Amino acid sequence: MGFFGTIQREFKYLKGILRMLRATKPVNADSHDLVCDFIETWVDKYGANLAFIEDDKQYTFDEFETYANRVAGWALQQDYKPGQTVAIFVQNRAEYVALWYGLTKVGVVPALINYQLAGPALAHCINISDARHIVIDAELIEAFESAKGHIKIQTQALSAFGDTKGYDSFDLAISEIVPNRPPRSIREGITAGEQCMKMYTSGTTGMPKAAKVTHVRAQNYMIAFGAGAQTRPTDRMMMVLPLYHATGGLCGVGAAISNGGAVIVRRKFSASKFWDECIEYKATLFMYVGELCRFLLSTPPHENERKHALRWIIGNGLRPEVWPSFISRFNIPHVIEFYGATEGNVSLINLDGPVGAVGRAPDYLKSKFNIDIIRYDVETNSNIRASDGFCIRADHGETGELIGEIRTDDARFRFDGYENKEATNKKVLRDVFKKGDAWFRTGDLMKRDAQGYYYFIDRVGDTFRWKAENVATGEVAAVISGFKGVTQANVYGVQVPGYDGRAGMAAIVSESEPDLIKLKAHIDRSLPHYARPVFLRLSNESETTSTFKFKKTNLVKAGFDPANIHEPLYYASIDSDRYERLDPGIYEAIIKGTQRL
Repeated sequence: MGFFGTIQREFKYLKGILRMLRATKPVNADSHDLVCDFIETWVDKYGANLAFIEDDKQYTFDEFETYANRVAGWALQQDYKPGQTVAIFVQNRAEYVALWYGLTKVGVVPALINYQLAGPALAHCINISDARHIVIDAELIEAFESAKGHIKIQTQALSAFGDTKGYDSFDLAISEIVPNRPPRSIREGITAGEQCMKMYTSGTTGMPKAAKVTHVRAQNYMIAFGAGAQTRPTDRMMMVLPLYHATGGLCGVGAAISNGGAVIVRRKFSASKFWDECIEYKATLFMYVGELCRFLLSTPPHENERKHALRWIIGNGLRPEVWPSFISRFNIPHVIEFYGATEGNVSLINLDGPVGAVGRAPDYLKSKFNIDIIRYDVETNSNIRASDGFCIRADHGETGELIGEIRTDDARFRFDGYENKEATNKKVLRDVFKKGDAWFRTGDLMKRDAQGYYYFIDRVGDTFRWKAENVATGEVAAVISGFKGVTQANVYGVQVPGYDGRAGMAAIVSESEPDLIKLKAHIDRSLPHYARPVFLRLSNESETTSTFKFKKTNLVKAGFDPANIHEPLYYASIDSDRYERLDPGIYEAIIKGTQRL
């Protein structure tokens, strides 16, 4: 990039950052302006505008407010006090945001539960919510029934949006409430630094944890992206992500409604119907996670894939191998890629578009950020410390763990953690650069360049060592996904007796059975020898969280043992140029060391 290109990039970056800083300036942890106060100002300003669209159902801002006021009135009728909890187990619906918004009007804390859960996992989330009531989508009653035997708290279930199926009707209960806006005096003792809602982690490595989300955090999420993308009342956000997560339910929703636009609420994502729906509902914005973009890119050409009106896509996880092809094929003018965690105190944003960067913190703005990267040993899964006992900063271009300094005097950099204290403590790293300091562990391996751009490499624990070298699963997955016909590649390390480290294994989903000779040649051509997967597993589908993050725990547990796996298994034979079938005999030979890898 030449001198003038550098100047243009800096100008674009600074304009975007200044827009976001101006927009979020009113957010103050000591203020008594809560997230519901902010939303009420948007309602008053944009009352007649459409706010939520679901199929043929439409809510203006005023209608959205009416529903929320009924919910608030119901909570008061049930004698709810500020700080108490109501759980919401509801699918993506036009009323979803109004449900939690109404509760916050009277200081009640909504617990937003993953609507794809059932059985013990669902019961776990209900138990740790400590909710007196749970509002259940009528279409999810069967899932709730499967969890009832595991629920340990006293909670009353109400059915909403359909046949009550023997439960008390939430729809009927709120229909009898006069929809007056509750007076602010009901919540006057609450500050913006206090808890607003409970959101649950995705549960990639175990049961979900309930993260505490403060009003300040929710406000920043809802305001920032609308400022970054310069949204306006004519904008419409295509929302296929679950509304119980921060990316969709706060960042995406807020990007639209904070400036008078609308949210197009879809129940689920359909790659084959996506472009038709964008045109039908006049979408101008799209909230993505990277896997959605990968799914769309793997679909056959669609007649409407360049006829849409999308002008911004906003999200995270758009990998470098997907990014250029996606914006080129689908005619996407602008991308905002960001990085953050619901419960974390670290945020990054890429407003000026370098492919693959998740955000930027230039040296001249370093004081505005609380982040750093420290060296990490993937073999021992530990942060490296020097002889003085303190952690070591990673150099430019060096991969390490991203951490965020916990500052109690700045609400942006606090770490409020989870409902579980033990889980909270596990995310805090102490005595990092000086005695007594505390930093939030993101669990993400990153590197930064000299210009201050940050690049995601892998999750801690996903990177492993093989043949004395570090292997990043994300980079291997990117190569495999680039092979024609492969739609998903989930890469992880498995232990093999007699070998140090872990051997690479890939669970692959493809349109048809891949040509293993050509696939092997593609992998060998694209990856160093130590990074090439030793084992392949051909799957019908990959198990993911509701936000499309791959689950690896069960895959790692199954390993490469045919007795544990009913899908085709292959291994990289040193005697041929292809992946060969791995049967029980070969497995035994590998275990005994008579078949070398």
